[in-house]
Amino acid sequence: MGVRFELPWYGVASPAFAVRYNGQVHAYLNRCAHVPVQLDWQQGEFFDHSRLYLICATHGALYAPDSGRCMGGRCSGKGLQPLGVVERDGLVYLTS
Repeated sequence: MGVRFELPWYGVASPAFAVRYNGQVHAYLNRCAHVPVQLDWQQGEFFDHSRLYLICATHGALYAPDSGRCMGGRCSGKGLQPLGVVERDGLVYLTS
């Protein structure tokens, strides 16, 4: 399960999300690299059934949760746009 949020991106409110994978928090713009649609198939559901990959519910593109790198499908080698995050005292902060 992930957490959805919005942030200003080039002056426009853009959807983003954060997930925890292998104990680390990773955040990305919520936009498939193939076509700019949001990834989650239900509110906050970003992982495939194996829980190994982030998946675009529209196209089935697979992304590595720890890097956003395209792992297969229609992302054609393009990855997700990562957002810098740091976790301190149980809270997650954007750094970029």
